[in-house]
Amino acid sequence: MEKNILITGGAGFIGSHVIRLFVNKYPNYHIVNFDALTYAGNLENLIDIENKENYTFIKGNINQIRSVEDVFNQFKFDGVINLAAETHVDRSISDPNCFIQTNIIGTTNLLNIARESWKDNFQEKLFYQISTDEVYGSLGEIGLFTETSPYNPQSPYSASKASADHFVKAYGNTYEIPFVISNCSNNYGPNQFPEKLIPLVINNIKENKMLPIYGDGKHCRDWLYVTDHAKAIDVVFHKGKIGESYNIGALNECQNIHLVKLICQIVDEKLNRTKGSSAELIRHVIDRPGHDRRYAIDTTKINNELGWFPSVKFEEGLNQTVDWYLNNQSWLDNVRHGIYQSYYQNVC
Repeated sequence: MEKNILITGGAGFIGSHVIRLFVNKYPNYHIVNFDALTYAGNLENLIDIENKENYTFIKGNINQIRSVEDVFNQFKFDGVINLAAETHVDRSISDPNCFIQTNIIGTTNLLNIARESWKDNFQEKLFYQISTDEVYGSLGEIGLFTETSPYNPQSPYSASKASADHFVKAYGNTYEIPFVISNCSNNYGPNQFPEKLIPLVINNIKENKMLPIYGDGKHCRDWLYVTDHAKAIDVVFHKGKIGESYNIGALNECQNIHLVKLICQIVDEKLNRTKGSSAELIRHVIDRPGHDRRYAIDTTKINNELGWFPSVKFEEGLNQTVDWYLNNQSWLDNVRHGIYQSYYQNVC
């Protein structure tokens, strides 16, 4: 194998798409998926590539130093792509310590062990930290986040990711660990855990359940189709400049209330329901604390320097996403009821 690549959090939503892309695109890379298989990690996401010769899954937690040391000693990695993270903002509000442990301490565990493993030769090595646009805080009605926007996190989740980014940059400056960082906008697509907005809405429409909208529903996000994000990660990993950050977005700004209504229209049409019937399920609920009003990404740097552009149009991606969830009810049921955990007994 030309390279041994460690991808942490590879059984999660974004991670599974990155794993699939790398395993299939780079047969001469050995891809090691290191995942703790918490509630959002699901190996069923990777059944199609689990028997590939250049793929290995290892159950492990970046919070456990010995486990990380063992996997580094076994495979002598050339690169790390760190996708392991707690990501749901609501969960960070109710349990911030979990986010501190995984997103900050877990990341520094990886940095320390990578530094020790690579100390004799940093050449051709790379630590790639996957981050979020939420570290920048909230925008007003105009403007875009750039790579030079100041960090201003507003939730425990975004604060933990911002801290991790700072540690990565500090290790690059202090210990000369070669690194890149990317900050992405909201992802959507197949295999996303159903507590997230888009799969939640799709499933609730199907089951005629309430569609909860925080506050006035005018919170605005830029939506990036997950396979486009995976391709961007591929480009940044191979072409990104050491020590640089890259913003990844799709210029698909949409207020939550408009997004939910659009999903209602798509699902009504696909299920042959009366036009507008699903929108009657929308209910405005009390806003969550510290809810950022607007995120929007300026992708000029990654466009001009690395030649990456999103390929999936927003409504096209939404249609594909709705189709996937409507056609994969067993996956959704397994995730919602935890049945998929039994699958691990045969593979871990």
